[in-house]
Amino acid sequence: MKRREFLARSVAGLGSIFLTSRFALGQEQGRQFYDPYEIVELGQTGIKVSLLGFGTGMNGWDRQSNQTRLGEEKFTALIRACAERGITLLDSADMYGSHPYLVPAMKDIPREKYVIVSKMWLNRRGLDGESRDPKVLIWRFLKELQTDYIDLLQFHCISEGEWNTELSDAMTDLDNFKKKGLIRAHGLSCHSLRALKTAAEEPWVDAVHARINAYGDQMDPAGPDEVEEVLKELHDAGKGVIGMKLVANGEYRDWPEMRAKSIEYVLNLGSVDTMIVGFEKLAEVDDFAAMIRKVEKKGIQEPTAIGA
Repeated sequence: MKRREFLARSVAGLGSIFLTSRFALGQEQGRQFYDPYEIVELGQTGIKVSLLGFGTGMNGWDRQSNQTRLGEEKFTALIRACAERGITLLDSADMYGSHPYLVPAMKDIPREKYVIVSKMWLNRRGLDGESRDPKVLIWRFLKELQTDYIDLLQFHCISEGEWNTELSDAMTDLDNFKKKGLIRAHGLSCHSLRALKTAAEEPWVDAVHARINAYGDQMDPAGPDEVEEVLKELHDAGKGVIGMKLVANGEYRDWPEMRAKSIEYVLNLGSVDTMIVGFEKLAEVDDFAAMIRKVEKKGIQEPTAIGA
């Protein structure tokens, strides 16, 4: 369904999304609704994640984010509560400074029970003038995360259309680490439509982060309709798609109608496997999860539940 069609159809019934229970919507008649904590496949990577993931990089920059600024105690309490609810996807990055925070937060939870995504900053100079050599960065990431492997490692904030030429050596490095079992999959976080289009065509890509919401805020000027087409290409090629900016980097924080509409729009695309949100409070997690539960699964391609 195109964005324009979606918006037109959803306006009339928008008020009922907050007033109607799952039972009243017809669950008893065989209709199915999304579960925010169902376990889905991330493309053909072999990685299984929760439909809803936790992002640690809200306003992330210079190795800080809104999540790390909570402090270790509050960060840990929030992550643990999310894990108890069923979130298994944890999105991090060197830029966010969240690696060390994940260690105490996930202490005593078996490593195979959660998925770590991280991202390396290869733009211009490295962070603080550090090495941009992926071989150096990966070993540091593994040490910071105190783990034997990273599930998904990506190039961070890529906007150039020719990134696969400019970063070809780094792609080879990540391939070698994947062969050694130190990373399970690789890809990139796309911050332009041209980078996303290249990702759809590039066989090296296992999974991407893609900016997508119903209104086109905090994403590509071309708008959601054009992004939709590329997301479908990625999905059809078996590449994992992680949706981000669903709430436009917090712009919809005080607008429940816009959050609900954006969630429904993204879920019904059928090409987004999982979504990450930079939650700062547990109430935000529960609110988002409740909105997901009110979205009916349509007869289209959708994330495949495979059990907890």
